[in-house]
Amino acid sequence: MFTPADEHAMRIALDQAHNAWLVGEVPVGAVILREGQVIATGYNRPITEHDPTAHAEIVALRHAAQLLGNYRLPECELYVTLEPCAMCAMALMHARFRRVVFGAPDPKTGVAGSVLDLFAEARLNHHTTVAGGLLAEASGKLLKEFFAERRAIQRAQREEAARLAASQAAARAPGGERLPTGDVLELPHFPLDPETP
Repeated sequence: MFTPADEHAMRIALDQAHNAWLVGEVPVGAVILREGQVIATGYNRPITEHDPTAHAEIVALRHAAQLLGNYRLPECELYVTLEPCAMCAMALMHARFRRVVFGAPDPKTGVAGSVLDLFAEARLNHHTTVAGGLLAEASGKLLKEFFAERRAIQRAQREEAARLAASQAAARAPGGERLPTGDVLELPHFPLDPETP
């Protein structure tokens, strides 16, 4: 079902997904080929670009359309590491993509068969061939590792906040007054020799 050329393209998409991780985005990457040649790549950027539409597929699609000077890309194929969402699927169909290949399924928002299958909707005016599961294990592993790292960071932040709260509580005097922190306390002077002022 998949060719060595398909696998090579998906590996490029995986490299793009790593780029997303490096900038703190969910690691999803995409690449667009026309007649076997890479013409555009993209990775998730909604957070860094403050743009909810900046999914990997859309970023790559925008680059390809600008490069080719046309919003219709019927000779193009898109490879993406995660099953497209509804927004991306509709954009790809509007652009008349010939084929879409994805890696890991997305059981929460995937619309190439996981949640629903927009690509198979006969009432739509254009149809794109879809194939899923190419390097799915590598794509899924990347996502799992990213979210495991995120959970570990959040857990460490919660633990640090709890430690800080505990140390602040310990700094309180028994009567409830707060002891100064970081200030020098000036204690009263009591001479050792009662004759010395």
